[in-house]
Amino acid sequence: MSVLAFEELISSSSNQYSFTALLIHGLLGARDSLIDFTRSLASSLSTSSDWRMVLVDLRNHGSSVDREGLSPPHDIPNAARDVANLFKSLNGAWPDVVIGHSMGGKVALQYALSCAQGDYGDSAKLPKQLWVLDANPGKIENTNTGFEELGKALHTLQTLPSSIPSQEWLVDHMVNLGFSKPLSEYISSRLKKSGEHKTFLFNIEGAKEMFKSIRNTDYWPLLEQPPKGTEIAIVRTESQLTWDPDVVERLESLMKRESDGSSGKVSVHVVPRAGHWIHEDEPRKLLEMMVPRMDSLVQPHL
Repeated sequence: MSVLAFEELISSSSNQYSFTALLIHGLLGARDSLIDFTRSLASSLSTSSDWRMVLVDLRNHGSSVDREGLSPPHDIPNAARDVANLFKSLNGAWPDVVIGHSMGGKVALQYALSCAQGDYGDSAKLPKQLWVLDANPGKIENTNTGFEELGKALHTLQTLPSSIPSQEWLVDHMVNLGFSKPLSEYISSRLKKSGEHKTFLFNIEGAKEMFKSIRNTDYWPLLEQPPKGTEIAIVRTESQLTWDPDVVERLESLMKRESDGSSGKVSVHVVPRAGHWIHEDEPRKLLEMMVPRMDSLVQPHL
């Protein structure tokens, strides 16, 4: 069984911990996309010495690109199973908190769903909290212009030379083809040096398959009946490029439902003025939301 590339951050000088948080990056990203926020989160927790932070490189991304055994189909369910297989291999504590950005948010939702269904075996533990950062939980419609641009960009990347001269060249090339500068700059930031040229930190064909899976997976049933003992927090921007008014209204209606105690909770949080990369644009506001909730998991054990 092949396992994902990962990194652990443990604040305790004795290397001991009682709680684990898992952080999952978005499409075309890698664990380094979340490392700065993870360090800020770890240091902000009032009981930081109780926590282990685990960051992963999903299949087709970062240092997991060349890992053998991460076979097709390259979809959200298999990406979540990869995460479960990693924790099985570690023979340690399963994550109490799962934080996923964009595609990573959908992987987090699938992971929780599969845990609740017993798909990962008896050793798997359902997370107590899920933080889904700017990820639409349902199927993505063709009217989502931001998503459409990313899909077109992935197709364009397949037409590029295998070795890219520089980040600047790639940004100019994509902007000249009509892509937005922010998207062009983000994709160009995912280059690594290979000899005299640069190559991508992700597998383009695999990323395209995962993109299709993001579009087609639907976790509304999970939000409508979250597993008992689990809190699912959806954190979104105000952007209508990502958030259709109908989706926003559906989320708000979930929050207003009264729970009879037989299921978990859903909360929705809005971060004004943030772009899609909330953890980079407004890290302080995100920490203000997350830290008290994560600290609350530790308090009963003190």
